[in-house]
Amino acid sequence: MPTLTQFFADVKLPTIPEVAHALIATLDDEDASTKSVAAIIARDPALTAKLMRLANSARFGFSRGVSSLDDAVALAGMSHIRTLALATCFAESFPELPGLDSGEFWKSSMACAGYGKWLATGLGIDGGEAWLAGMMLRLGELLIYQVSPAQFAEIEQQPHLPGGRWEREQRLLGFSEGQITAELGRRWNFPAKIVRALECSSEPMAAKPFCQLAGVIHLASLLADTPSDDPEIIGTLPADVVDALQLRREWMMAKFPSHESFSAAP
Repeated sequence: MPTLTQFFADVKLPTIPEVAHALIATLDDEDASTKSVAAIIARDPALTAKLMRLANSARFGFSRGVSSLDDAVALAGMSHIRTLALATCFAESFPELPGLDSGEFWKSSMACAGYGKWLATGLGIDGGEAWLAGMMLRLGELLIYQVSPAQFAEIEQQPHLPGGRWEREQRLLGFSEGQITAELGRRWNFPAKIVRALECSSEPMAAKPFCQLAGVIHLASLLADTPSDDPEIIGTLPADVVDALQLRREWMMAKFPSHESFSAAP
């Protein structure tokens, strides 16, 4: 089987716009301000227009119309608008692929991001980082298509059972989509914390020391792949990961969000 380095030798690295690179740089900048993030996004009129449409959609539920990017950032928060902007850049940087249901792919990615943020909020950790890592997790699959369309087709076989893709990726490639996305994140200069979370996401209990964000993304991905909004599915999650994160099952059952609440495409 190829190593990850050999795998990437056959990858044409997706190009993301300069605006995305500038936004990534702010993730590790504690001094990044609302105004500086808004100014970066404003460099791209098409991206700005798309974010304004999202900000004025029912999904945000603002009591008044949003008339400017500064307004959107002020109302939704810098972290939320920044991660939405990055998600939009990712979606536009990868072409539609034969054999991939693009609508399902991005809907699943948004659900993983949403469940990641929900779990992170319950733990009192950065919801923006969890949202972004969850949104990125499946990008590795799109690179698998570049290298081996035949293996991609086998990995994408239906039904998409929770954790099924990880098992097929490990069997066919020797590594997971999260590890591929982590390497992509390194090459895009993402913060080390997000890269490590992606790298450990398929087997968070094997990470030494335990990576909290990887555990969150692991559970978020399983929830995104489970086509049920019944809180009882909490009982199907791996108990060792839930316990390692010190998540309260009572809170998870009581506050369990639906897939539809995360369904808006980037």
